[in-house]
Amino acid sequence: MGYDASTLPDVSGLTVGIIGGTGDQGRGLAYRFARAGLSVLVGSRSAERAVQSAQEIAALPGVPAGTGVDGGDNVDVSTRSDIVIIAVPWDGHAATVGALREPLAGKIVIDCVNPLGFDKQGPYALKVEEGSAVQQAAALLPESRVAAAFNHVSAPLLADPEIDRIELDVLIATEDREVAGVVAALTATIPGMRGIYAGRLRNAHQIEAFTANLIAINKRYKAHAGVRVTDV
Repeated sequence: MGYDASTLPDVSGLTVGIIGGTGDQGRGLAYRFARAGLSVLVGSRSAERAVQSAQEIAALPGVPAGTGVDGGDNVDVSTRSDIVIIAVPWDGHAATVGALREPLAGKIVIDCVNPLGFDKQGPYALKVEEGSAVQQAAALLPESRVAAAFNHVSAPLLADPEIDRIELDVLIATEDREVAGVVAALTATIPGMRGIYAGRLRNAHQIEAFTANLIAINKRYKAHAGVRVTDV
């Protein structure tokens, strides 16, 4: 059976929190979900900075009037959200996620962090003791329902108000098929995107690592490359 968006659950009433929502990737995702009319909470270590970023996002072109976009510190946003996306720098990943174990208990947590290093030869994947960033998150959040997704989405495309559709597939890795459906439905709120189940968390390492290849492609061809899965 091929991809069928009509089978996806309704996520329109859920609140999406973005931990790292003031960074490029997090801010771009927050903008796209707000543009889709979802309630969005921008999280940061600084509540003041998060609130300012939320106000700026709410004023961007394409965001419907009255859309709920708010900000707060990471604990506050984790507590108030139904789904939480982790979009923090890799070097602060473990500390940030580990501190949120209690407010994230029982919730769907989407990790889009890519452990990458950079040297004179370009980007490369870093070795992670747990196997991948999302596996590290799962180990730190044993009471949460964890998935990897949005690893390959270009931040400049997300942030560009003149781009209405972003034509790419979002690879989803998780142990929970129900979670995969919710993440796919969230993905589908962004025009042009599909969420594709790509296996269990143990398969997430190559998803995260492939971002290094995409960065190299973007540099070589001056593009914002993404991924499309054929015959699905």
